Amino acid sequence: MKVAVIGAGTIGSAVAKALSEKYEVIATRRKIEKIKWLEEYGVKITNDNRYAAKVADIVIIAVKPNKIKRVLDEIREDIKGKIVISLAAAISLETLESLADAKFVRAMPNIAVLVGESFTAYATRNLDENEIRIIEDIFKTFGMCVRVEEEYMDAITGLSGSGPAYVSVFLEALMYGGLRVGLPRDVAILASAQTLLGTAKLLLELDLHPAQIRDMVITPGGTTIDGIFELEDSRIRNALMKAVDAATKKSRILRLELEKKMK
Repeated sequence: MKVAVIGAGTIGSAVAKALSEKYEVIATRRKIEKIKWLEEYGVKITNDNRYAAKVADIVIIAVKPNKIKRVLDEIREDIKGKIVISLAAAISLETLESLADAKFVRAMPNIAVLVGESFTAYATRNLDENEIRIIEDIFKTFGMCVRVEEEYMDAITGLSGSGPAYVSVFLEALMYGGLRVGLPRDVAILASAQTLLGTAKLLLELDLHPAQIRDMVITPGGTTIDGIFELEDSRIRNALMKAVDAATKKSRILRLELEKKMK
């Protein structure tokens, strides 16, 4: 199967690299010299969007939301009847379907696609079960994937799409905490990152609730409860919930603004 990735920026080039292990991939970018490295993975590169869309069985569009209309106008004739996966945040299926005659999928991966650990949520309404299986096989090369109702996509953008940035702030704070109590910098960052990774695996692989993991660590009068007391005093839960809420609201605002411009 041939897959075209149109717009091989940071996410698009990571997607092309991930897909290259299983599919024949062609990637496009205006400044083609910036994706020459993809050739090492067997990816064909070009700056011709129409050619890429024409030869591909499935097309993935990874451009910024404000460029989606221009790209679809350009490749409209080459994607008729094909599955087209849009990674452009905040662009609804209704809008995509009004711009071209294709079988659209709206998807939101995150930057962890770079290491094959993305959480990718997607929504679609015109694909049969076999086509669903095909696109899920594609998404599984990025990491974990889940199909959701489209009404949740803005919330997905606010949580998992933006999430690596929130987690990075938390990781950086943990690292600085380690530095403050005298740990070498390399040990502090390694301990912080591995602790986060291990905790995530406890949750996913043992099907534990976060509160269960917390209570497994806390002992009466021990060290952890003093740390938890300080976290609760800092209102860290409130801050993270507000971050997700703010990003979700911004996604909705952007969607409405973009859709208005496209009408």
